[in-house]
Amino acid sequence: MNLDNGLRIGQSKDTHRLVPGRDLYIGGVKIEHYQGLLGHSDADVLLHAIIEAIIGAMGKGDIGKHFSDKDDQYKGISSMILLEKTYEMMASEGYEIVNVDSLVVIEKPRMAKYIPLMKENIARVLHTDIDNINVKATCSEGLGYIGEEKGADAHAVVLIRKCFK
Repeated sequence: MNLDNGLRIGQSKDTHRLVPGRDLYIGGVKIEHYQGLLGHSDADVLLHAIIEAIIGAMGKGDIGKHFSDKDDQYKGISSMILLEKTYEMMASEGYEIVNVDSLVVIEKPRMAKYIPLMKENIARVLHTDIDNINVKATCSEGLGYIGEEKGADAHAVVLIRKCFK
């Protein structure tokens, strides 16, 4: 008996170091802050977690397999472009987003005022309704590398559906 309803789930976590002299991008939003995230691309920790969760849901490996930090074509690239490429990969395989649930963990700055724009960015690129995208944020109450403002994490869970036509 085949019970395949076309639903696939993926999850991921991403971490980047905070350093001076870099712009801070989270969820495709440039955020004014004295530090930014260190990485080969723009190091958008939230988009990286979402990208990898989508890739995982399709059973296609991880973000590094598709967007290697050893490949110069991705040096400094906007993670919004990487999310677009991930959407194209997903759509070409016949999948669509059911929903995304994500969490940003960063001590400062506070994310609340940026979340609506993050959700808009993600929904637009993934060609889905904004109600299918959830972004939450928290801090670590001064504990660990996040609390010491040395880094940021993001977690994402995605549900995708095969489009049967």
